[in-house]
Amino acid sequence: MLKKRIYTFFLLIFFTVKSTYSQCAMCKAVVENGDVSMAEGVNNGITYLMVFPYLLIGVLFYTIYRYKKQAKI
Repeated sequence: MLKKRIYTFFLLIFFTVKSTYSQCAMCKAVVENGDVSMAEGVNNGITYLMVFPYLLIGVLFYTIYRYKKQAKI
């Protein structure tokens, strides 16, 4: 049951990340004056940078989960 929830969560995150626009107000103002390819590049860059903190937090929680599970044995 837990594996199914985790799998569903990662699929949900994977498919929604591409459709989101992650721009701060200043980035949006700069991109509005540029061309479309530059705007897509900025969006992709921001999304790329945003993924790593979530991966690190996920690894941290997984490590804590494994440690707690082994401590029960």
